[in-house]
Amino acid sequence: MIAILSPSKTLRDTSIPKEDKTLPLFPEETAQLMTKLKSLSKPKIKKLMSISDNLTKLNYQRYKDFDTKFETKKGEPAIYSFLGDVFQGLEAEDFSKTDLDFAESHLYILSGLYGLLKPSTVIQPYRLEMGTKLKSGRKNNLYEFWNEKLTKEINESLANHKDKTLVNLASNEYSKAIHFNNIDGNVLEINFKEWRDEQWKFISFNAKKARGMMAKYMIKNQLTERQDLKGFDYDGYAFNEDLSSAWEWYFTR
Repeated sequence: MIAILSPSKTLRDTSIPKEDKTLPLFPEETAQLMTKLKSLSKPKIKKLMSISDNLTKLNYQRYKDFDTKFETKKGEPAIYSFLGDVFQGLEAEDFSKTDLDFAESHLYILSGLYGLLKPSTVIQPYRLEMGTKLKSGRKNNLYEFWNEKLTKEINESLANHKDKTLVNLASNEYSKAIHFNNIDGNVLEINFKEWRDEQWKFISFNAKKARGMMAKYMIKNQLTERQDLKGFDYDGYAFNEDLSSAWEWYFTR
């Protein structure tokens, strides 16, 4: 069983020196995309990503400073690098060596620039959302660029697991980068909803944090079978059997 998470736009600006870093899974592809980004002017970056002048200036410099040869393992492990809602729930800074070892073979973080990140994968500061319409070679966008590569990597990883379930804890923007129909196993969709105004609603911050908490629950308890995820209980969220189907589960409060 493997879980996937989305990254966040916000990056940590301090180092957490705990474990060894590993090189990107797709160094050539990442270098190809970064070479394209390095060639863009500030106005083109601003238009492509619809960001402010300050963010444009920040990321223009990030691209210029980016080491596309990955010779020095410059950067920080992916699991410590993001600061968004999901990672507030994951709380990876408190993981033990045992937790990190388990996460290394059971968790991926999706990335527009790196494709897939293992917890130990070293990343350099960047901004490139999966939905960005960045053309590279014959590929018109990042979905076309990554689809086959990411699906293949997930399948190779699932081949080493008894329960060949891909637990989707990622957003639609990022999970679309994987061809779920071509997964050699089953995809389990996880949803978090709250009862508001007489209906079940997706509350963004709470649901995103719960996704990170579910990944944490899986890692801390070393869960390897999907049925064990039904025991997840975070801040009132609990498995809702009435709303759920075989491969789409709802946790509600």
